[in-house]
Amino acid sequence: MPSSSLPRAGIILLALLSLGWGFNWPIMKLVIVDIPRLIFRGDCIVLASLGLFAIAHFSGQSLQVPAGRWRQLVGLAACNIAGWNVFAIYGVSMLPSGRAAILGYTMPVWSALLSLWLLDEPLTRRRLLGLALGMTGMGLLIGAEFHALGAAPIGVILMLVAAIFWAGGLVWYKRDPVPMPITSLTAWQALIGGIPVAIVGHLTETVNWSVVGLWAWFGYWYNVVIALTFCYWAWNKLVQMVPASVSSLGSLIVPVVGVFSGMLVLGEQPRWQDFLALLLVLAAIATVLMPARRPA
Repeated sequence: MPSSSLPRAGIILLALLSLGWGFNWPIMKLVIVDIPRLIFRGDCIVLASLGLFAIAHFSGQSLQVPAGRWRQLVGLAACNIAGWNVFAIYGVSMLPSGRAAILGYTMPVWSALLSLWLLDEPLTRRRLLGLALGMTGMGLLIGAEFHALGAAPIGVILMLVAAIFWAGGLVWYKRDPVPMPITSLTAWQALIGGIPVAIVGHLTETVNWSVVGLWAWFGYWYNVVIALTFCYWAWNKLVQMVPASVSSLGSLIVPVVGVFSGMLVLGEQPRWQDFLALLLVLAAIATVLMPARRPA
C-alpha cells in the first residue's frame, strides 16, 4: 500500500518530473521551427516507446497483453497518446507555451466531468467549485485570444480538445483497468499510438534533416529521453510510491514551470489574464483532486 506522504526519493522524482515536463512546453516550440509537427511527435513517441519497453523488460515486468484487451489498448493509445499529442502540438504551435501548458493541465477538471457520465460519480460541491474555477480560467484565456487575434481562438480550442482526450483515456482506464504492469502498458500505448502519427507525418510532411538546427535537435532528443521516456517512468514510480491523488496534486507545478520557462527560454511576456488563469486552474485542479476529509 503506498504511503500518503512522499519519501525523499519521491520528492526528488517529483521535482525532476515537474521540471522535465514543464520545460518541455517552450522546448517543443523550438523544435517545430525546423521539424514538422507530426514527424516530430510521431518519431519521438515511437523512440520513447522502445525506451519504455527496455525499462519494463529489465525491471522484470511482463510485456504480454492480456487476452481480449487489445481493442481497449488501442482505444487508450488513441486517447492518451495520439489524441493528446496531435492536438497539443498543433495547439502549442499557435499559442504562447505557458498558455498552452495551463490549458493542457485542465485535464483533471475534464476528468472529473467525464467521471460523472462514465463512472456515475456524484457531483459534489467541491467538484462543482473546481469546474467553476476551471471554466473561469479557460474563459479568461479564450477572451484573451479573441482580443489578441480578433478571430476564433483556434489554439485554445485545440489545447482543450487535447486535454479532453487525455482525460477520456484516464477515465476509460479507471472504469476498466488493464491488468498489466503500468510501464508495460504505457510502452504499448506509446508504440500503438505513435506509429500512426509518425506514418501520417512522413506521408504528409517533409523535413530536410541536414538543415535542422542545434536547438531543434536538442529539443527532439530532450523529448525522446527526458519528456517521454524518463518522465513517464518517473510518473509510474510516483504512482507506485503514493496514492494517485497525492502524485496528481504534486504535478500542479508543471504548468507553473511551463509559464516561467516560456518567459526564460522564449522571452514570452504573459499578460495578467495568464497569471490569473494559472491561479484559477491550479485551484480547480487542487479542488478536484484533493482527497475528501474522512470523518473522525
